[in-house]
Amino acid sequence: VFPSLAQAQASVANEAYQELGQPSIFLFCPTEYCSSLCSPSPSQSCYLQTIGQELLPGIGVIWTGPKVVSQELSAVLLEEVEAVLRRRPVIWDNLYANDYDCRRVFLGPYMGRAPGLMSRLYGLLLNPNCELQANFIPIHTLGTWFRSELGRCAHPDHAGVEAVAALGDSQGAQDGSYSPQEALELALRDWVAEINQQALEPGR
Repeated sequence: VFPSLAQAQASVANEAYQELGQPSIFLFCPTEYCSSLCSPSPSQSCYLQTIGQELLPGIGVIWTGPKVVSQELSAVLLEEVEAVLRRRPVIWDNLYANDYDCRRVFLGPYMGRAPGLMSRLYGLLLNPNCELQANFIPIHTLGTWFRSELGRCAHPDHAGVEAVAALGDSQGAQDGSYSPQEALELALRDWVAEINQQALEPGR
């Protein structure tokens, strides 16, 4: 019935989206959901070009970055993805996911995401560790990053000042930018306080 997989997927997604009354949040995960799965690249992928053309504009498209688990996300990459998909992507961030190796637990701060990324995103989802309590630092530091991004949006004159800087490693909170180290220290203080509070509860 369909000349390509992409056209089949877009047709089914569009029909489901319309049948549900075009909800404000409707997400589509493409078969090529990161750069490493695209051939030869996101901008030259026939599959993604078709998805961008055929998928109704109200449907969000999930993207994980350069790889399934991306250590860095850059504005340049997101611009390329936005152009081919004809919409800003929803980042499904696997930075902390450990379902592929449950012997590891990721407790570092949210980092490797270039300043000013929020304006290039339709949304951001964080795929957590499988262990519930281990996600305190990831979620806490993501919140700190998000607040810094909101501040950047509120003061666009400063947006892009750190574009050439490292992807959020050593900027201090004194200039309103995100510092992973400071975010980690803040999260650790709050986590210790939370643990101590739980230890005082009856039955603990």
